[in-house]
Amino acid sequence: MTTSNGAAQKPAVPSVPNRAEELAELIDAVKALVVPFVKDADDAFPERAQGGPAGTSTADLPVRTALVESLSPQELVPRLNLSLPQGNGGGRDAALALIQRILELSVNTWDQGFLDKLYSSTTPVGVAAELLLSVLNTNLHVFQVSPALSAIEKTTARELARQFGFTGPRAGGVTVAGGSASNFTSVIVARNTLFPETKVHGNGAGRRFALFTSAHGHYSVEKAAQAAGLGSGAVWTVPVDAEGRMVPSALEARIVEASAAGMTPMYVNTTAGTTVMGSYDPFEAISVICKAHGLWLHIDASWGGPAIFSATHRHKLAGSHLADSLTVNPHKMMNVPVTCSFLLGPDLRKFHRANTLPAGYLFHSPPDVKDKAGGAATNGAATNGAVANGVAAAPEDDEEDDKDYTEVWDLADLTLQCGRHGDSLKLALAWVYEGAAGFERQTDHAFRIATLLADTLSKKSDTFALVSSNPPPCLQVCFYYADGAPGTPHADKAINSRRTRAAVALLIRRGYMIDFAPGDNGSFFRVVVNWQTRPGTVHGLVRALELVRKEVE
Repeated sequence: MTTSNGAAQKPAVPSVPNRAEELAELIDAVKALVVPFVKDADDAFPERAQGGPAGTSTADLPVRTALVESLSPQELVPRLNLSLPQGNGGGRDAALALIQRILELSVNTWDQGFLDKLYSSTTPVGVAAELLLSVLNTNLHVFQVSPALSAIEKTTARELARQFGFTGPRAGGVTVAGGSASNFTSVIVARNTLFPETKVHGNGAGRRFALFTSAHGHYSVEKAAQAAGLGSGAVWTVPVDAEGRMVPSALEARIVEASAAGMTPMYVNTTAGTTVMGSYDPFEAISVICKAHGLWLHIDASWGGPAIFSATHRHKLAGSHLADSLTVNPHKMMNVPVTCSFLLGPDLRKFHRANTLPAGYLFHSPPDVKDKAGGAATNGAATNGAVANGVAAAPEDDEEDDKDYTEVWDLADLTLQCGRHGDSLKLALAWVYEGAAGFERQTDHAFRIATLLADTLSKKSDTFALVSSNPPPCLQVCFYYADGAPGTPHADKAINSRRTRAAVALLIRRGYMIDFAPGDNGSFFRVVVNWQTRPGTVHGLVRALELVRKEVE
């Protein structure tokens, strides 16, 4: 049926629903578009393994590859041609046409050449998980409306926490909307646990909190300080060693310095797999300092945390069991769909007390349970902790308190969120599909690929200068073009930066997306491999870098 102006008109709501039939038809139609999208990436592998056409100037190559057609925003918007009708919609045909344009104008992360960021494509089972979540379309705020997914989240988070050494009866975790949100939540849990009066009265009382993170830590800690009302000035950066790891003695010196400046040290953020270099901080040594000063120890393992599944690499996370909280993002190294981030801890009672609020219209637990959890304003300061001589003391987990605690199944009451997506299913389904042994094989393969890239570059020291150690600590490999002495970048930072940036742009035409980052000698290349990266891709990328080098001099 069409209107007088020819636009498609959706028929009136039928008396008997036929949504299942409509869904089946639409899924089949979308499948016919997305499966070729993935196949294009698979079919492009031989080209990725050879570095692009030999003897061809990059400028002469087609603009579009299976990976991407690189367009500016000004070029992309008219091509996308998104029109949101104010009258009747265009129905199935209009939706499918838009989906086709989206696929054409998007980066194909399934392509072997996507080596740009700390994630890559998902997997077939990941797509199935997303489809199931869309069909269920429920909110994980209360058990009543999401019983199966709530049980999956609790079970998956508990088992994931166990991998990191959180083995107590109250250990577990929750999913949060990304690593930055997980880190922010950890700051709130730390503050409300160590200084419980702040849950009601805020950061006042003349106290200025200090948070500590390494010079290579993620910027989300500073954002968390802003969002928590502490301000960026509350964040103290700690120097790192030559490998990019936080220096424990420097941390202690900064804590003493902050205290002398009249601030109240509260929280230390450490990192398992820093964003640029992939470094792992020395958690055991840092834990000793945190305990001595009464500070909350958080590990941001958003990127490097899944190394815990590998018997070969889990030593990098030694001491993770000593943390008060830990962030890990399976959507990064583990290739589950974006977004999937967990905040884990040894004692979920602290998460609950820190975040619970009375909302009787949503959380229908008995009133006495809510009060015992610290939900009432009169209870927070009395039950959750104390401050003596300016140093926070963690609450005692006495048997009486444990006996009165009721397990929380309305999971939003453990977080800062109300609306919550069922992100844990993405990891759970992958875990059922692959098993922990499968995760270990994938992780070991990815680390071997990173080492292969570093080895290959180091053997070509006339062309490349490694910045990363070899083997690299994680899945990033950082390097410059060499100039002058073998394995040494040009002495002029500006020349290094110009060459790096120009090469990154040219590589897109050859079917590779990699990144760059600022360094002591100007911007350097940063390549991020993943468990789906093949050895041929590594050799093809190095060849492409050699070809492009001639064009950026």
